[in-house]
Amino acid sequence: MAARKKRSRVWLERAVIAVLVLCIGAELVYWFRHRAVPGADVSAPEWVEQDILPLNPYSRPGTPLETIDGVVVHYVGNPGTSAAANRSFFANLAVTHETYASAHFVVGLEGEVIQCVPLSEVAYCSSQANDHTVSIEVCHADETGEFSAETMASLLRLTAWLCEEFDLAPADVIRHYDVTGKICPKYYVDHPEAWEDFRSALRAARTQENPS
Repeated sequence: MAARKKRSRVWLERAVIAVLVLCIGAELVYWFRHRAVPGADVSAPEWVEQDILPLNPYSRPGTPLETIDGVVVHYVGNPGTSAAANRSFFANLAVTHETYASAHFVVGLEGEVIQCVPLSEVAYCSSQANDHTVSIEVCHADETGEFSAETMASLLRLTAWLCEEFDLAPADVIRHYDVTGKICPKYYVDHPEAWEDFRSALRAARTQENPS
């Protein structure tokens, strides 16, 4: 009996060690794949809530970004929903397997900003531009897709920070429409002059940060 208990304890210890080795190995593989990836050493500012999605094939595959040469702005297409609700939708895809979707950031109706995917990884948001851009989903109150003043202020702040971090120009901040032709973000496809106003505000913000 004593010998049997000893063997059971040995097998249990070996199983625990094996699990620990697998976990540590997975962390090392992740670190190795991402160590030289753009964005790997970039931390979001304190006004961004970090609520990173768990690794899963449907919304956070863990694929390293090849480079970062642009920022793509989207609208959520679901009027009245919050940033937290859209983040939860992305997280639940790991269970529902409904589609493949996510974004690096979601900007909410009251200007809150949630980071969902690390800046070193691909998000499923911008089709063929996924592997080289940062994506931002933006909440809106109604079917027009127009962003509130609070939302616009946070979007401007976020895009200005991303441009600073990754040495991007305002021209590198584009709409989903500019990638695929999809009517997204709707208001800024329907009103291109409003999009140019945003770009002008971004240029002004960048000039204030980097006066010549």
